[in-house]
Amino acid sequence: MSKIIWITGAGSGIGKELALAYAENGNTIILTGRKKAQLDEVATLLPNSYVLPLDVTDEKAIATAVAEIADKYGCVDILINNAGVSQRALANETSNEVGRQLMEVNFFGSVHLTKAVLPLMLKAGKGNIVGMSSAAGKFGFPLRSYYSASKHALHGFYEALGLELKDTNIHTTVVCPGRIKTDISKNALKGDGAVHSEMDPGQQKGVDVTVCAAKIKRGIARNKSEIYVGGVEILMIYFKRYTPWLFRFIAKRVSAK
Repeated sequence: MSKIIWITGAGSGIGKELALAYAENGNTIILTGRKKAQLDEVATLLPNSYVLPLDVTDEKAIATAVAEIADKYGCVDILINNAGVSQRALANETSNEVGRQLMEVNFFGSVHLTKAVLPLMLKAGKGNIVGMSSAAGKFGFPLRSYYSASKHALHGFYEALGLELKDTNIHTTVVCPGRIKTDISKNALKGDGAVHSEMDPGQQKGVDVTVCAAKIKRGIARNKSEIYVGGVEILMIYFKRYTPWLFRFIAKRVSAK
């Protein structure tokens, strides 16, 4: 059965690969992002898509977008909140304005769109809501203070929401990618808001984004509450959980890059 799948941050990286991964069985992919040209390019690769430019930090624009989708499709089967921005700056060198920007995109953007789409899913009696976190959403890491905080916050929100929806057929999933070979480090913000514009060595050697998207898709299909995908850095999640002393020992010796 075909589905309506809404993906934010769909112009590149994991979002784009997820759009390609779901382009089957007559699925309609709603492509959202700030750069229409990127979305249009992705749309040419898909048999059924709808380009919907959106800045997820704009609550009024979210309301308008959801009303548009409700009128056009009536429902959303899978919402993947993939829009996000990373950080490459020490905490004491990151302006409060940049910190708020990171929280607005990574946390509030995801939450506000989820809350706007949720009534459609409740009416339909089904759905999957996905929040894109990070391995840094499970543990702190140098140069990622606000980024890590914004991703930690997603876990609290979606865990609570999932429990509130336990008697429904609506499922929440939080995805925690580690080092995936995308441009996330290039697009990261410095402390003054400037773009980092550099590929981190670890990112360059990261897991292929197509492999990442396939694993995320499988996890969503299984209604998993959390999905971890990456390389050996994913072990840090388990060290933090079961042997926090070992996590701290390793983390203090790991390069921030």
